Amino acid sequence: MSQPNWPQPLKDWVTNCMKQMTSYNKDEVQAELRAVIAEAHGNGTLHTIDWGGMQLRSLMPKPPSLKRKSNDSPIITSKKAKKNALKASQSAPSALDFNDQVALNRRAQRFQREHEIEKMKTSTSYGGYGGYQAVSNTSNTYGNKNSWGNDGFEDPNADPNVIDWDRYTIVGTNQEIFKDYLRLTSEPKSEQIRPFSVLQRTLDELKKRWKQKPAPTYNWMCSQFKSLRQDLTVQRIKNEFTAMVYEIHARIALETSDMVEYNQCQATLKSLYELGIPGRVEEFTAYRILMLLHGRNRSELNLYVGQLTPKQKVDPSILHALNVQRAVSMGNYHAFFRLFLDAPNMGGYIMDHFSDRERIKALIVMSKAYKSVPLPIIHKELAFQSLSEAQEFLMNHKCAFFTNPNSPDAQKTLDCKAAAAELAKILEEKYRKITIKGRV
Repeated sequence: MSQPNWPQPLKDWVTNCMKQMTSYNKDEVQAELRAVIAEAHGNGTLHTIDWGGMQLRSLMPKPPSLKRKSNDSPIITSKKAKKNALKASQSAPSALDFNDQVALNRRAQRFQREHEIEKMKTSTSYGGYGGYQAVSNTSNTYGNKNSWGNDGFEDPNADPNVIDWDRYTIVGTNQEIFKDYLRLTSEPKSEQIRPFSVLQRTLDELKKRWKQKPAPTYNWMCSQFKSLRQDLTVQRIKNEFTAMVYEIHARIALETSDMVEYNQCQATLKSLYELGIPGRVEEFTAYRILMLLHGRNRSELNLYVGQLTPKQKVDPSILHALNVQRAVSMGNYHAFFRLFLDAPNMGGYIMDHFSDRERIKALIVMSKAYKSVPLPIIHKELAFQSLSEAQEFLMNHKCAFFTNPNSPDAQKTLDCKAAAAELAKILEEKYRKITIKGRV
């Protein structure tokens, strides 16, 4: 039930109860408030109960306890001694006199001030992007501010066992558009962090600059994006804008072959998508399939593909990645390199990282099937950009055994029998073990 529908007597009663809270009974009072309001809400009696006459047990005066710690005073063993001690405790003035109205008023004023400070801290919510509000790390509900409302009392549906981390979230005040990334070595300060509105302008400027000719260096762009991501993380902003930041940085990282940053972005995007935050889910699902193919992680790949929905499997980018998987598993190099040339989005940048391995595997198949293979056929079948690139590839892998080495490139022919042993050796030494930096 939303707070605006709560009756005013209930709000007044809760405010009065909170004025009487102390640091000693705060948890007990809050728990009883939740229970009472939740019960009334469930029974449909929120508007009929006489809230002015309601009294919480946790706020009733309690008699002084006679129990003492063993290190505070000697243990009283005799009945007479216990009786005398009881009389003395009743006759002595209490350190905290609950009947002293002046003291009660002073205490209420003090805790009212503290309550106002807490309310100011917890009433802050982050603006959304594209209609979505910020999400705290402890909630999957979008648009939820925190468990305490603007009226200073808790939502009856809030889980009392979940810490309201929004109370402790920093709200940035820095107005700089660009800010280099610095690893945090101490608690962040609000003047060092940019608020959500500034971060939106930062992303717009970064996108414009990356499209400029000449574009800024990747090191500068990477530093700016990491700083942007850090400010989002510190302020616990998780929304559609957050996903967009990580998606754009991931694409730039792919374009510049920075697989460390790409994998960090991919890992965060996976968790954001699992929270239900919208983004380019299908695009990055396809990238993840291709990355698992690159790492030859068959068990995780099979598990991940098995979890795809029928709707996801017909998405063009995911369907392309699944076809790549099928071509690799079947050793169909012709299909693989046709898919390599027609990769949607940024898929070709990922396939670049394992295309040479598939070329060696394809040459091994060719060397077993043919005595010789013309260089133009290798150029066409293995998706090289030119004949000279195909020849350079063979030379770099020490398998450029041509039957006519002095002929023009268009007439050269690979001697498959001579190249077979070297191709098998290269596959075993260079491509058998895969190391992916920054992988998750």
